[in-house]
Amino acid sequence: MRKVIASVFVSVDGVFEDPSWSMPFWNSEAAKFADEQLAAADALLLGRVTYEGMAPAWMARAEGADTGTERMNALPKYVVTSTLGTPEWNATFLTGDLAAEVTALKQQDGGDLLVFGSGRLVNALLAHDLLDELRLWTLPVVQGGGRRLFGDDAPVKTLRPVGTTALGSSGAQVHAYVPVAAPAAG
Repeated sequence: MRKVIASVFVSVDGVFEDPSWSMPFWNSEAAKFADEQLAAADALLLGRVTYEGMAPAWMARAEGADTGTERMNALPKYVVTSTLGTPEWNATFLTGDLAAEVTALKQQDGGDLLVFGSGRLVNALLAHDLLDELRLWTLPVVQGGGRRLFGDDAPVKTLRPVGTTALGSSGAQVHAYVPVAAPAAG
């Protein structure tokens, strides 16, 4: 059975939107961590907005690509969308019931299903108890404005910390959490 692992850049005030502000914190430790999580995955699970941002950027990097770019471009992508037309970038569009489609993907053999960004998708996966691990790349910056990963409509979930990885002198850290199962009603 596969795991769904979300890997999301967030500022200390919870902003995840357009993480171009994360680049000053990228270093060799961050690259190593990113390469390891990508190596453990055998597919990406993305929301529409994240897919629309990532696909053209990564496809443009294909010529003369390094190993990480080749891997990113080669991985199958499952994209949750009800509005996009023709898939590109080795993508399959998931247009039906999210919980049923992701459950079916999880039941397949293989490596992790890795979610990048995709805030609405992360919240929906949490709400449907389909997220196995949440990795918050917490960067030491306050954005002030922007869309937060968990807004007022986020599902109420208890998370258990399972590890923290410091990413060198940048001050960035990856905090890993697993959802705690709700106690059975008695």
